Amino acid sequence: MAGSVKNNSQNRPPDNNWRKKLYIIIFEADTPAGKIFDEALILAILLSVIVVMLDSVSKIAASYGYFFSSLEWIFTILFTVEYLLRFLCVNRPLRYATSFFGIIDLMAILPTYLSLLLPGSQYLVVIRSLRLLRIFRVLKLAQYLGEADLLIRALLTSRRKITLFLFAVLNLVVILGSLMYVIEGPESGFTSIPRSIYWAIITLTTVGYGDIVPETNLGQALASVVMIIGYSIIAVPTGIVTSELTHASKPSKGKACQNCNFAGHDIDAKFCKRCGARLLNTPPENLA
Repeated sequence: MAGSVKNNSQNRPPDNNWRKKLYIIIFEADTPAGKIFDEALILAILLSVIVVMLDSVSKIAASYGYFFSSLEWIFTILFTVEYLLRFLCVNRPLRYATSFFGIIDLMAILPTYLSLLLPGSQYLVVIRSLRLLRIFRVLKLAQYLGEADLLIRALLTSRRKITLFLFAVLNLVVILGSLMYVIEGPESGFTSIPRSIYWAIITLTTVGYGDIVPETNLGQALASVVMIIGYSIIAVPTGIVTSELTHASKPSKGKACQNCNFAGHDIDAKFCKRCGARLLNTPPENLA
């Protein structure tokens, strides 16, 4: 056991107190300071997205374009500071930078800086396209919602069941589309089996664009059956995910690892289940 403690102590959080405090504020959502930080960050993200959306309205941008531009730079600077602080308080900055949320954090601030490198009216289209990338800030909300990890685990656990369900639906729409092609034919707009399968998909999912409709009595009867089947199976994936959510919600939220940023440990956990590092706020005397 002593050897295990020695090995894990090499990956323990740094002894620098200010880095520990900063890590708790940014990554530990269960602490009072962490909750305040998360709420303030979510508010800033929502406001920045609203600014981008309003700035895309030509009439509003014509009157308040300079104001929106100033706000955008303020938000960009705030998110840049936040991004740099995350680098300072983790043991492995490169791992954070290449993680999913690290990339999202970077994409949230890059477009504004890239726009400085593309001056001239000939690049206006490119700049507007780059600004669309700022909508990725919305994705950052996922890491600050307490149930995000729970939902991800439920989706991963149910992926095989959902895949099997989608495979069954795929076979069903192929069969129904082929039948409708035979029944209706090109005269009613069902010019090919793929087009008939397209009709089966929009009918089975209860979308119903109405661009292709059956005209014969037999075709309309089959369409009615497809609609009823659609209402019957539309709740299946919801039930699968709900069942997995029930099982996934049993573990407690617990602590987050400062070394690899993995969250979801039990409250009394001492070491990270992913990298083995000692968790923050675990006294050395309790490691044995």
